[in-house]
Amino acid sequence: MPAQQKRIIFCVAGVLSLASALGTAAAVGRQLWVKGTILCKTGALLVNASGLELQKFIGDIQYGLFSGQRVRQCGLGGRPLQFSFFPDLLKIIPASIHVSVILFCTVLIIFALVAAGFFMFNAFGSPYETLHGPLGLYLWSFIACSCGCLIMILFSSEVKIHHLSEKIANFKEGSFTFKTQSEQFADSFWVILVCSLVHFLNTLLIRFAGFQFPFSKPKDSGAVTGAADLMY
Repeated sequence: MPAQQKRIIFCVAGVLSLASALGTAAAVGRQLWVKGTILCKTGALLVNASGLELQKFIGDIQYGLFSGQRVRQCGLGGRPLQFSFFPDLLKIIPASIHVSVILFCTVLIIFALVAAGFFMFNAFGSPYETLHGPLGLYLWSFIACSCGCLIMILFSSEVKIHHLSEKIANFKEGSFTFKTQSEQFADSFWVILVCSLVHFLNTLLIRFAGFQFPFSKPKDSGAVTGAADLMY
């Protein structure tokens, strides 16, 4: 492939990596990772609510990695409550998983920026044979993509397996019990998915530029070896 086309491909990959880093940073700071509704089970059972009456006992909840908002409704109108994971909810959430999600988000941002820098270096500079060259580009993209996948897996397990929404809804609730009515992943979670796909796309762009995948052997290696054997 001509050098000019390779330069364009590396520029596109660098811009995508930079956009991935900025998108991840924006997603981390927002409260839109999960949103849903919570039912005040105790209040609904007290009045035997059903049908339209049940709507008076359904509140809202949304949260991110650091904070969120809960609106509880127990028949007397909505009462919003702001909460923070650190330190308010640290004792009731799976802290190791939650901290790991934040850590992998940080690693994703760092390696996305590193990948963007090396893509631009390979586009406008003189690439080296190792970490600045194709092997390094594959390495940075693979690490960033893997971090994005780990973020989604860990956070999904925290929400679905460890019932994070219900733990938040029942935080400091003595006489009332809340149950998750519905929950879905919001914008920030899907931004992480897009960022992971961006880095996977970058590996394909590197391959499209004419570079072999790491540890792959050239097709004509056998023919060259055979010709060398005939010489001896």
